[in-house]
Parts: sequence; C-alpha cells; structure tokens
Amino acid sequence: MISALGVVQILAWGSSYYLPAVLAEPIARDTGWPLAWIVGGLSVGLLVAAAVSPRVGAAIQRRGGRPVLALAALLLASGLTILGLAPALPVFLTGWLVIGFGMGCGLYDPAYATLGRLYGAEARPAITALTLLGGFASTVCWPLSAFLVAHVGWRGACLTYAALHLTVTLPLVLLAIPAAPGQALGAGGVTRPVPPLVPWQRRAVLLMAGVLVLGGAIMALVSVHLITLLQARGVGLAAAVGYGGLIGPAQVGARLIEISGRGRHHPLWTLTAAFALVAIGLVLLAAHLPVIGLALVLYGAGNGVYSIARGTVPLALFGPEHYAALIGRLARPGLVAQALSPPLGAYLLTRIGPDALWGVLALLATANLGLIGGLWRQKTRSDRVAPGGAKDQNEPEPHPEREPHAHRDAAADPPRGISAERLPDRPRRPRHPPRPARDPDRRDPDAPPEPGG
Repeated sequence: MISALGVVQILAWGSSYYLPAVLAEPIARDTGWPLAWIVGGLSVGLLVAAAVSPRVGAAIQRRGGRPVLALAALLLASGLTILGLAPALPVFLTGWLVIGFGMGCGLYDPAYATLGRLYGAEARPAITALTLLGGFASTVCWPLSAFLVAHVGWRGACLTYAALHLTVTLPLVLLAIPAAPGQALGAGGVTRPVPPLVPWQRRAVLLMAGVLVLGGAIMALVSVHLITLLQARGVGLAAAVGYGGLIGPAQVGARLIEISGRGRHHPLWTLTAAFALVAIGLVLLAAHLPVIGLALVLYGAGNGVYSIARGTVPLALFGPEHYAALIGRLARPGLVAQALSPPLGAYLLTRIGPDALWGVLALLATANLGLIGGLWRQKTRSDRVAPGGAKDQNEPEPHPEREPHAHRDAAADPPRGISAERLPDRPRRPRHPPRPARDPDRRDPDAPPEPGG
C-alpha cells in the first residue's frame, strides 16, 4: 500500500508543484504570455490548496483518505486537461485553480492524514517511507516532462499527465488504499467525541504553525531563486545547476538515515536536526565561505528530514484522535507561505540584493530553531503534568456498562438544593444498621415451645 501511495505522490507532485520548472519557458515561447503570470499559476494553485486544506483534513478524519485521494486524481486530471487546451491566459489560470483543489486533496498533507487514520499512533514508519518515495518526484517527472515537451509539446505533456492520473493514480487509490476503520463508538452506538486539546497542546499548535510558515517560506524561496542567487556570487550557469543538483541526493540520503533509526527517538529530534542543518547551510552561504557544495548538501539534508518531521511531529504531540483534522489546519499557513515567498523573494532581490537575502534566509532558519525550542518546552511541560491529575490521551475510556457515570464529576452534580461547597466530606452511613448474625443454638424466648418439649 505504501508503494502504491508513493507512486500517487510522485505523479501528484510532478504534475503540479514541479510542472512549471520545465514547462514555463516552452509555454511562454509558444503563447507569448508573460512568464511571470505563467509561473504565478502555481501560486494560484497553492493559495487554493491552502483554502481547502482544513476541510480536507476534517473530511479524512470522518471518512478516511481513499475518497479524498480519488477526488484529487480527478481534479488534477481535469485541471491539467484545461491547461493543455487553454486558448488564453485566463483559461490557463483557471486550470491552475482546479489543480489547486487537487493539490489540497492529494499532496503530502492529505496522504499523511490518510496514513494517520489507517495506522493511528503506529503511522510514523509509514509516513517516513512515503516521504522517501515522494522525494523522487522531481527526479522522475522533470526528465519525463522534458521528454514529453520535446516529442509532443507542452500541451501534449499536460494531457499525458492528465491521462496518467485517470489510468494510474485513480486505480491505485481505489484498489490499494483500504477503507479507514470506523470511528470509536460510545454508549448507545453514538460516535464517541474526540477529546479537546489541552492547553499545552493548543500552544503547541500555534508554535507548529509558525515552524511550518518559516519552513515553507525558506524552502519555496530557495527552490525558485537558488540559481539566480548562486549566479550573483559569480558562479556560472552550468556550475549553479550542478550545485543545485546536490540537494536532491542529500534529501534522499538524510531520509534513509532517518529510516535506519527505526523511530528510536522522538520526532522533535528529527525536526530539530532538520533546521539545525538548514540553518548551518544557510549561514555558510551568507558568510561567503568557499564551501557552496557542503552548504547545499547540509541544506538539502535538513530539507529532506523536515518533510518527514512535518508529518510525524503532529502525530506524536497531538495523538491520532486529532491528527487528520490538525494536519489539514496546519497545512494552510505553510501553503500560503509557499505561495507568497517566491514573489516576495524576487522583490527582496531587487531591493536589498542577493547577499542580504542570504542573511535573511539564515535569520529565518535560526528563528525557526527558537520556535522548535518552544515545542520542546511544551513537550517537557506535558511530560511533567501527565503523571499527575491530567488525563492521558491514551487512557482507555471507562466501560459504559460497568461505569455508566464514570465520566461525570460527583462534585459537579450535587443533590438538588445543596451547593457543592456544602457537601459533607465523610463517608455516607448506611440507611439501616446491619442485623447481627443469628446463632442457630440460641432459642428466641418469645418463640412458642416446640412440640413434644
């Protein structure tokens, strides 16, 4: 099932997020449309995906991921068909709007939510393996897109990807992904409500959202402007492309190391290591040290394990009961950051220059380490509180037949007319005193004499 979902992710990412990298220039040459608007189609898609992500997560929480991922295949196929047949730029952007709905239903976050719904607290190995497979999206689809553009043109490439979603992605989703188990039922066959987040978890949600915003902004800005930033340092185009090619293998290598750990450490360690590597790499680039290759390898390794941590940390902190819905809510700010950071980066390039932009990126990565430190503090606080009076999220619910009122607080429901403060703090006396045991050899004096006595 993980292999099938990995193929689904490769095609979903390759035909959406990574599509403009190869097709933007051929589209501009063929149509005369402004290149900025062609590339901006991806930002339109990301903003739409951000808008629908919370509802997608809630739908997966209720019904499981199979119907949502199947809908994603249909939406991606429809949007790519519109791109391939678009006679004008507004129609082209409409195609990206439809693709955005498909991205919101079919990229990493819905896939993580699907695995969390299927495997519960044991989903971490599956999430790690899926991220490893999905990391080959650019490796597979960039050459495939270039081949298709050379032989059938950019329109034919879009239509080919649409056909692949209908003939490969959709059948894999329907045949390989099982239906999610039903939600737990309480007394009377009613769906048991999900317990609310405790205060430290609510604070952790805000911190995690901040981590995803800064992380998404850094990754999107670097992926779009890396070649330009390196050329501004005097690196030739061929060398800049070669340096950029180091990021992909570093991502895969770091993910393999994470898999070899077999989950022996808390996912927060993975997130900490990810942004420590990203920060070190960006600081080296901002410092103009002659170690561009090493810096990009460190950055790529951090980026690789960050993709894993953004799926496993929420599962560890908030539990499987909240996972699918929270993944959808947390995806929104990160997707917005990914959509807006490339144009913001282009603006900063013209205003402050490439050297200062490297410094801004290094500061953002360092600030993210501070947010991760806040997550550590919340986890430590939860570890201190859980052994006391706070209820553990993994504690089983009382049996409805044996303890029908175990969920009610005795002090919260006193007898009518008596306040909780006036209730006596002593054990209740029995209504009737116990009768002494009767001695069979002792005769009652009031009893009539026995016959023949």
